[in-house]
Amino acid sequence: MKLCIAEKPSVARDIAKVLGATTPKQGYMEGNGYCVTWTFGHLCTLKEPHDYGPQYKSWNLFLLPIIPNNFGIKLIPNKGVENQFKVIERLVEECDEVINCGDAGQEGELIQRWVLQKAKCNKPVQRLWISSLTEEAIKEGFASLKPAEDYKNLYLAGNARAIGDWLLGINATRLFTKKFGGNKAVLSIGRVQTPTLAMLVQRQKEIDAFTTEEYWELKTKYRDVIFNAAIDR
Repeated sequence: MKLCIAEKPSVARDIAKVLGATTPKQGYMEGNGYCVTWTFGHLCTLKEPHDYGPQYKSWNLFLLPIIPNNFGIKLIPNKGVENQFKVIERLVEECDEVINCGDAGQEGELIQRWVLQKAKCNKPVQRLWISSLTEEAIKEGFASLKPAEDYKNLYLAGNARAIGDWLLGINATRLFTKKFGGNKAVLSIGRVQTPTLAMLVQRQKEIDAFTTEEYWELKTKYRDVIFNAAIDR
């Protein structure tokens, strides 16, 4: 049996229809030698600081920076996520081959790799790489599957980005919260959110500093054509 793992239920249904896996089961579709299941986007996430040691439960400046020797992953604590992962874990154990049907991109690769890693997958893995869910695109994609190894560097890049975000977010958030939060607010720091917030603040400062100025418009007519010019005072 070949196991296809899509990134979301709607994608799984489209793939299952093309493959002929039309028998609904609990958490997957089955038929024609295929089982098609799905994640809900991320099922796994990087472990939190307290997962590496109880001393990290409290936010202590003297314990910063927090840099685990080896980063681990865990299931997102959600009953629906846990139930779906159990389905995937069982199907991975029963199948002969896994087809990674995650979204075609770095994040899609990371999502699926973490799930397979958590499920302790030791089966051959193929990669479906498509950007459209039309019947024709799906058929063409399954006709040109590639070994998962071809996308290893894409996964490594996504994993490195996730770890970098973790290191910055966890350590900087704790640092700024303890130093400037006044024990009243969490000052969340992130690779994307903090520069974006800085741009918003800068724009607001420009708006607040704006002062109106008088100006005149000069108009002239030449050969029945009106020309306009704005002139500062």
